[in-house]
Amino acid sequence: MCGVALRKVEIMGRIAVVTDTNSGITNEEAKKLGIYMINMPFMVNGEEFFDGINSTYEEFFRRLAAGDDVTTSQPAPDSLTELWDKLLTEYDEIVHIPMSASLSSSCSTARALAADYEGKVYVVDNKRISITQRESVIDALKLIEKGKTAAEVAAYLEENAFDCSIYLAVNTLELLKKSGRVTAAGAALATILGLKPVLQIQGEKLDAYAKARGMENAQKIMLEVAKKDKEERFKGKKVHITAAYSGDKADAEPWLRRIKDYFGDESVEMYALPISICCHVGAGVKAVSVIPYVE
Repeated sequence: MCGVALRKVEIMGRIAVVTDTNSGITNEEAKKLGIYMINMPFMVNGEEFFDGINSTYEEFFRRLAAGDDVTTSQPAPDSLTELWDKLLTEYDEIVHIPMSASLSSSCSTARALAADYEGKVYVVDNKRISITQRESVIDALKLIEKGKTAAEVAAYLEENAFDCSIYLAVNTLELLKKSGRVTAAGAALATILGLKPVLQIQGEKLDAYAKARGMENAQKIMLEVAKKDKEERFKGKKVHITAAYSGDKADAEPWLRRIKDYFGDESVEMYALPISICCHVGAGVKAVSVIPYVE
């Protein structure tokens, strides 16, 4: 999992690590790692669901394909404080790793709540979501194993926040049009021309990177720019490549194979994009990330 075996980590110094399902980490993986999860809510036709609790990934995409209205939502503040209060009966400190503050207000809400915990809860804004947020959790566990304090872990994650890249090839612009990220006219023209936008997340926000004729060309662009980041942007750093997808995993398996062949790296792993992203980009997304990591 992102360069380390999926195993429960012995938490030294009595530090608990908390994240949310925006990281793409499942509840089952969290138990194996020894971390704690906030299950993020989302709305379908005005009804609230919680990722990993009362809706599966497959059910979400069935409803999306049926034309149901999907939107993201925020957890109730007491879902955080109740978990923190419980953890602080067992641990001395907490490192809480939510998604980027630039993409959601959940980080700023958590920071405001943490102010009442007398320095025992460190809320990290390290500008990440999905597979890069997942990597932050793994890095936190590694740093704790090395004997770092909660303050040192939080400082490291924020100092290295922008040391990551994600590129996504989007299959449809309908949900991005709905959220106002592209105009209706732009979405219609792209559909007519068969254009597949390549988006990037370089820390704080989702931006357009390129437009390609068809998914094949979009994937080629992503591989080329990921290789450039590996060789130039992160030159001298040990990095790993990670694949991601939305919707049907079987449909994404050829993308994983293509990445492994392109980089000559059989260790590349693939993860599902979280529902929080899928509410905006839909099914059929292919993505690749380049991430330096703590050894």
